[in-house]
Amino acid sequence: MEPQERYHASPADYLAVERTFLAWIRTGLALMALGFVLARFGLFLQEFNIARPDLHAVSYGYSLWFGTLLILLGVLVSVLSLFRYLRLIARLSSGDRSFNNASSLAVAVAILLAVLGLGMSYYLVATRHTSARNLPAPKEALMSEAATPAIGENGIVRIASQHPVAETVAKLEAMLQAKNVKLFALVDHSGEAEKVGLAMPNTKLLIFGNPKAGTPLMLASPSAALDFPLKILVAEDSAGKVWVSYNSPAYLRQRHNLPANLLPNIAVIDALAANSAQ
Repeated sequence: MEPQERYHASPADYLAVERTFLAWIRTGLALMALGFVLARFGLFLQEFNIARPDLHAVSYGYSLWFGTLLILLGVLVSVLSLFRYLRLIARLSSGDRSFNNASSLAVAVAILLAVLGLGMSYYLVATRHTSARNLPAPKEALMSEAATPAIGENGIVRIASQHPVAETVAKLEAMLQAKNVKLFALVDHSGEAEKVGLAMPNTKLLIFGNPKAGTPLMLASPSAALDFPLKILVAEDSAGKVWVSYNSPAYLRQRHNLPANLLPNIAVIDALAANSAQ
């Protein structure tokens, strides 16, 4: 019996093995890149947390775990593909031409990706259902939107009131009296406009304060007297919607360079405005 002739691999064989190795490297890099995106930016939360759109995408929860698993899988694929490449080169160099076995690396990666994909699919469906259950009813959503202050770039806070101007002003007056805060003036801008024959939506300005709280602010920064006593504007817009507006305490502090320890002296205005609008 004649001995079997040794197979001599051609350059095309080596290049084919190298192309396969590079393909596995690209697969590993793609898995690691996708894992980093999921773990770092929390895309699941950004996409499906519709009940809390104010949340920033952060890397926690299942997004972090799925992303980390993908990164580890990418690292594993890269390492195993290197060993597989070196083993195939050795087989070609030894004259072995039997490459009829299934790639164990490809089978393992396919199984792991399938399991991971099923887990991700289950998580997405479960999260969507949970978010849908947590969505507020239309009426509740409107009330929540109305109670949320909108702060403009000029430092003015605007809150939509659930009451007419007169009722909102009455609530503010009652709260000021209960807190022993002096109401220095109630300016009826729309009433004064009517006296001179001009039409203006219902607009009233409340000027109030407490010398014990305001004096230290003006001693720390005399320019603060321009904005003190505190003011709350209750006005109706052209569409008939009532808004409660005031200068943000943070804006006043920055404008007059007030010490941080004196900020509580004016922070009461946030609660007054919010409670009057509810």
